[in-house]
Amino acid sequence: MPIRFSIVVISFILSQVALVFAQAEEYTTAKGNVGFLSQSSLEVIHAESRELRGIINITNNNFVFAVRITSFDGFNVSLQREHFNENYLESDKFPLATFQGKVIDSYDFENPKGCIVRAKGLLKIHGQEQEKIIKVHLIKKGNTISITSNFSVLLEDYNIKIPRIVHGKIAQTVAVDVNADLVRK
Repeated sequence: MPIRFSIVVISFILSQVALVFAQAEEYTTAKGNVGFLSQSSLEVIHAESRELRGIINITNNNFVFAVRITSFDGFNVSLQREHFNENYLESDKFPLATFQGKVIDSYDFENPKGCIVRAKGLLKIHGQEQEKIIKVHLIKKGNTISITSNFSVLLEDYNIKIPRIVHGKIAQTVAVDVNADLVRK
């Protein structure tokens, strides 16, 4: 009798877990944009990746986004890209930048202009994690959620060292822009 009861309880629990996952609303992207701008007194450097990957679960408000460091392109000259990957971000050791966490504000997808929410999580760059709260503009149209965000990253927070010889050419704080359309799974 106890074995039969255990099987019934386990079956019930598994059916509830399956029900929760079946009801989860997840939206994903594999081609979002993320760009950065380093604006110093001597030089402006801009690069962008169109390979931002991410998922948002609007049932529990969890999210994760990732971008390959080597996918950034733009730069003023190819040597900048080489230094970016080899010397500053060390993309062979730290191939991804990630942001993982939870949307901490309520949102109303009925508003056609969208809404601004705060996303709280761990931003990991160059192997270093920092907790960040980032404002994000969300707009839902049909089966798509469009997101845009602008925030800044202090290089020192992520142990990104800039040699003295180019110190005046690279800003200590870099502006980051994110744009992506996430489609319901």
